[in-house]
Amino acid sequence: MSIAAWKPAVEGIREVFHARFTTHVYPAHTHDAWTLMLLDTGAVRYELDRHEHGALVDGVTLLPPHVPHDGRSAYPTGFHKRVLYLDDSVLPQELIGKAVDTPMLVDPLLRQRVHQLHLALEDPFEASSRLALITDRLTHHFAGTSPVVHADPTLADRLRQLLDASLPAGITLAEAAAELQTSPTHLVRAFSRRFGLPPHRYLTGRRVDLARGYLVDGLAAAEVAVLAGFHDQSHLTRHFRRVLGTSPGRFVR
Repeated sequence: MSIAAWKPAVEGIREVFHARFTTHVYPAHTHDAWTLMLLDTGAVRYELDRHEHGALVDGVTLLPPHVPHDGRSAYPTGFHKRVLYLDDSVLPQELIGKAVDTPMLVDPLLRQRVHQLHLALEDPFEASSRLALITDRLTHHFAGTSPVVHADPTLADRLRQLLDASLPAGITLAEAAAELQTSPTHLVRAFSRRFGLPPHRYLTGRRVDLARGYLVDGLAAAEVAVLAGFHDQSHLTRHFRRVLGTSPGRFVR
């Protein structure tokens, strides 16, 4: 058995929980948050509102708040899960009944997005962008509707101006949405359509550009990371290598 839990600096996510269980059996319990779960290995059997269900590796499981459920491994080898506990406000309350009826969704794109969100949790802006697309997809899936295309042609350009003006510290997606009087999801979709990349990737690219300038000026990578808006040197190195194919140290040799 192994367990890890923490609270990321991402609005809307209360807790991240990773666990590997073999014999543990969850008794019936409830959460006051939405439970968004990926299985990486194994399978889980559980009762939700006194009805039997199963969670599989190829699906995404969404358990609604305040609804009793238990849980146990379907196989003797156990299971490995990654869970995000989301504020009950991130999804409409009217979806609870439909999530009770169909808690597991076999949706490869949704699963990929949840997986990418787990990888992005240390970057609040990227994580917020990815969470917005996930909650939007979940909402439309359960409501049986399609995403609305935002009609404002200036929205993406105004967001880019905000992102540029906020460097190096950056701005949260919620702050940008409030400033531009729209929703986070509309911002992400409009920016991606207009510029061909999501806003978090644009912001990271601008920070990498700042870092390049500081590096060629002779500053140390640890100092450059802070000046360019990265959390630390390892955060800078990872994104620098992804964008430029080399580390900050090799870049200036």
